[in-house]
Amino acid sequence: MIDFGKFYQQIACGPLAHWLETLPAQVAAWQRDALHGQFKQWKNSLDNLPALVPDRLDLLHSVSAQSDTPLSDGQRKRIEQLLRTLMPWRKGPFSLYGIDIDTEWRSDLKWDRVLPHITPLAGRTILDVGCGSGYHLWRMVGAGAQLAVGIDPTQLFLCQFEAVRKLLGGDNRAHVLPLGIEQMPALNAFDTVFSMGVLYHRRSPLEHLWQLKDQLVKEGELVLETLVVEGDENTVLVPGDRYAQMRNVYFIPSALALKNWLEKCGFVDVRIVDANVTSCDEQRRTSWMVTESLADFLDPNDRTKTVEGYPAPLRAVLIARKP
Repeated sequence: MIDFGKFYQQIACGPLAHWLETLPAQVAAWQRDALHGQFKQWKNSLDNLPALVPDRLDLLHSVSAQSDTPLSDGQRKRIEQLLRTLMPWRKGPFSLYGIDIDTEWRSDLKWDRVLPHITPLAGRTILDVGCGSGYHLWRMVGAGAQLAVGIDPTQLFLCQFEAVRKLLGGDNRAHVLPLGIEQMPALNAFDTVFSMGVLYHRRSPLEHLWQLKDQLVKEGELVLETLVVEGDENTVLVPGDRYAQMRNVYFIPSALALKNWLEKCGFVDVRIVDANVTSCDEQRRTSWMVTESLADFLDPNDRTKTVEGYPAPLRAVLIARKP
């Protein structure tokens, strides 16, 4: 089993200590009752990866690790083979000892759009909701975060994160927990909370915003990145069965409507700081994610629309403060 004991020890004497009243029992129940059918296979790959300590680690400009002594061809091929058993890799990229994990998403491009607008992360305790493989957690650590905690119920992403961590020397400045935000108590303990690429998957988006607010300290900052549509403060798209081939998309507001939603939930100083049409350079099929991607989800005759006829993905970043 994946050992969360170090994380429990790490938070025992800090602002997250009260989480220990519920978290260990939740994780134990997950390990006992809710493991994915392929989890043992993924965990076996994880166990067979070597624990490497990089001589050069860059988390500020990328997520890359290098050794002064290059891996042999055999070592590199074996590590790559093990990492490929954890496909599909969606969020990245990672460059690890000459192995380049070319993920479906260029998550570095999103980070470059977000970072200039947020309060500096140095010394802050961070929560990343729906963190995926944890790429952005490592970039948060690179930006100076004291502790970056990610939650994501997808167990493959947890294994991907632990694989990268094992190749980064077991770095304990970032952690991923197999939870959804609805399983978290109101901790009121994080300096910054990120929710990126999550809101449109929630059946009740305002409830999600309240859940995010409940994790922030007083004066804490929310960083919200999500799909939006063009329009005024009353514009909200409610897709039919699918949006860009995704089934579980419920509400896509305009950025102005989303600003109103945040204010309705009690956030202040709400700012729309970026809007960007997702390109096929940012989200695409690669050898590490071989199924359909954005190019397959857009109308081949009109790239401004999805195959269902909705506006093509437009993503906005909003920053807000909990008073």
